[in-house]
Amino acid sequence: MGKQVWRVVVAGGAAAVFTAVAAAPAGAAEGGVSFTRVQVNGGKPIVIGVAKEVAAPASFRMATTEAWEYPAVFLYRGTADGGDRLWHAIETSDCIKVSKGVCDFKETMYFNPTDWHMRNSEAGAWKVGARVFFKGDGGDTDDKGLTVYVKRNSHLTVNASPEPVAKDRTISVTGKVTRANWETRKYSSYGGRLVSLQFKPSGAASYTTVKKVYANSSGDLRTTVKASRTGTWRWVYYGNSTTGPSTSSGDNVVVK
Repeated sequence: MGKQVWRVVVAGGAAAVFTAVAAAPAGAAEGGVSFTRVQVNGGKPIVIGVAKEVAAPASFRMATTEAWEYPAVFLYRGTADGGDRLWHAIETSDCIKVSKGVCDFKETMYFNPTDWHMRNSEAGAWKVGARVFFKGDGGDTDDKGLTVYVKRNSHLTVNASPEPVAKDRTISVTGKVTRANWETRKYSSYGGRLVSLQFKPSGAASYTTVKKVYANSSGDLRTTVKASRTGTWRWVYYGNSTTGPSTSSGDNVVVK
């Protein structure tokens, strides 16, 4: 088995460690427990860099007739009851009572690449499970049939020159695309990416894509464009299933 459990911070600051219990089919109620209205990070990918802690909100509803403790939703691969789990800390609210035996919960998943030894292979799709322990013994684990993507953050740089430039002369726009390496805790070259070059004329409210360029094997970007008017140039990368999107800062070029 891969990573099995994680540190869990529950309401009141107590700590608990989850262990495997029998899984039920998606949406089923085992032992008088059902989990519904499960959401993780608003359905958006969780994008993690190399140093900053990322807090991903989650929420769920639990209905049970059992005396319980430590409910939470979590991310896993394989099977909900014995697969690979993503290491992180969890903070869960107290029961927000809906009716007798029915509680809503607010949860925060904390991902800190400096605390947890994250592997680059952990980027990508994860399933969502829900789990609770009963007081005394036993518990329930459900597969909720949801997918969440956990992605490595990316960075882009830009430089447009010469500055200033005569009208209709050639501008060279360069840059570099990198992404977080969770194992080295540094950003490394991300070669072969298709990146959009965008331009916003002076006084305009938005950017327009001018062309698309592939980064070389070292992640370097380079292209040329004609200087028609003053404005700002930037690179935009839209990401993929393992890597988050990024946008460079803008480099303004005055055309005389």
